[in-house]
Amino acid sequence: QVQLVESGGGSVQPGGSLRLACVASTSDFRTYSFGWFRQAPGKEREFVAAIRVSGGTTHYADSVKGRFSISRDNAKNTVYLQMSGLKYEDAAVYYCAAGKPILSAIWTMRGWRHWGQGTQITVSS
Repeated sequence: QVQLVESGGGSVQPGGSLRLACVASTSDFRTYSFGWFRQAPGKEREFVAAIRVSGGTTHYADSVKGRFSISRDNAKNTVYLQMSGLKYEDAAVYYCAAGKPILSAIWTMRGWRHWGQGTQITVSS
């Protein structure tokens, strides 16, 4: 089992920025793809972003494209999600996911094997 711990959540004003981090406890960090999902109260968990093993291939939900950026640091076993231009609709619990999904499966929860406990993002003025 791969253990994932998210950090960096908090409260931000509309238009503000935050960076989330996900630290993975595995010796095989370089063999995994990673993703970020989010879930607002009463809603389904939705895909936000993903990064492949090489780090050179990324995917984003249309709702965050151009505002969010996912990256990975293999030396630190850490995946990041840099968020800017935050909106009220970005408020949610953000979850880190790890796995080895095929391309068609990265958009859904079922495509990922391991999950963190989440970190809360609130957006208020």
